[in-house]
Amino acid sequence: MATLNEKQREFLEQPFVGEVTTLRPDGSPHTTVVWVDADTDVVMFNTAVGRAKERYLRKDARVSLIVIDPENAYKWVSISGQAELTTDGADAQIDKLAKKYLGQDEYPWRNPEEQRITVLIHPERVEATGLDE
Repeated sequence: MATLNEKQREFLEQPFVGEVTTLRPDGSPHTTVVWVDADTDVVMFNTAVGRAKERYLRKDARVSLIVIDPENAYKWVSISGQAELTTDGADAQIDKLAKKYLGQDEYPWRNPEEQRITVLIHPERVEATGLDE
């Protein structure tokens, strides 16, 4: 497993959105924007059960994520690895992400019919550029 260094972790703590790529059943890529969370060497995002990302990751756990500084496109962190999906703590995590990205204590678009799910990315490869500035 690859590890994140301190500068990469600090970068991921910023409220920069990420673009996550999963694989459709036919092998073609599927990329969407996500809110990003990091804990030690595991990078996470949150979605809902039944959405495309969740369905695709259940069939093929390979995942790639890139987070780019919106003020400097040459400053980014990219993580690829295997996904682990869990509903444990997912509601609390989406609230934490709402605080990070929106400044709100609770996720404002919560749908009681949805079950939130956290996707943990166990990095196999971490690449970054522009973080030494």
